Amino acid sequence: MLRSFISLFILFICIAGRSQSDSLTVKSKDSVKFSQRYGLRIGIDLSKPIRGLLDENYNGLEFVADFRVTNRLYIAAEVGNEEFTGNEILDNTDNINIVELYNYTTSGSYLKLGVDFNTYENWYGMSNAIFIGGRYAGSTFSQTLNSNTVYDSNRYWLPDGFAVGQSAPNEFKSLNATWLEILFGIKVELFNNFYLSASARLAYLFTNKESEVFPNLWIPGYGRVSDNSNFGANYNYTISYFIPLFQMKPKKPKKPKEDVPVSE
Repeated sequence: MLRSFISLFILFICIAGRSQSDSLTVKSKDSVKFSQRYGLRIGIDLSKPIRGLLDENYNGLEFVADFRVTNRLYIAAEVGNEEFTGNEILDNTDNINIVELYNYTTSGSYLKLGVDFNTYENWYGMSNAIFIGGRYAGSTFSQTLNSNTVYDSNRYWLPDGFAVGQSAPNEFKSLNATWLEILFGIKVELFNNFYLSASARLAYLFTNKESEVFPNLWIPGYGRVSDNSNFGANYNYTISYFIPLFQMKPKKPKKPKEDVPVSE
C-alpha cells in the first residue's frame, strides 16, 4: 500500500511539473513580443569640427542620416561642405632653401547616397551594428590658386628660389567629381536612442572635371587626389539620434511541409 502511494505521488509530481512547465512555456511565448523599431537616424560627423579646431587650413561640416528598410538593410546619406588650403613645397634632406611651389584653396559641397547592411546579430532589445555598405558620391566645388612659382632646374640665376609665377589669386569655378565608396564600420548605442559610429572608406574616383590651367589636388568629401591612382581613402566619426516611427514584428519562419504518405 505504501509502495503504491509513493508511486502515485511520484507520478503526480511528474505530471504536475510537466503541466507547469508547459504552462510557463506557453505563457512566455504569448507574453514576449519580439518587435523591431523602425525610424530615421540623423546626426553629425564629429571628426570634421575637431579637425577644424586642430588645423587652421581646414574647415568642414557633415550631416548624416539613415533609415531602416528591413531588419538589416538601411538607406544612408551624407551631405557636407569643406574648405581646405594646401601647398606643395620643395626641400632637401637638410630642410635648407625650402621653396613653396604653389598654394591653393578648395571649397565646395558634396552628397553621398547608398546603403548599409548590418552583419551583427543583436541580442533582444539591442540595436548595435557592424556594417558594410556603399556610397555613390558627387561634389561641386571651386579651386583657387593663391600663388605659385615657376620650377627651373637651372639654379644659376636664382640659387635660393624660383621665379614668381603669379601673386594674385586665380579662381577656377564649376568643377565637379564623382566617386564610389566601399565602407566598413561599427555603430553602438551609448544610451537611449543616441548612437556613436565610426567607419573607414575606400573610394574610387570615376569622373574629375578640372580646369585647363591647374589640376584638382583636393576634392570636398573625397580628400586628396593622387597623381597616378584613382583610389583614395577617408573616414568619419558620427554621433546620431534615432527617431522611432513604428515597430514591426519579424516574420515567422515557415513550417516545413509534412510528407504526405503515398497510398499503394
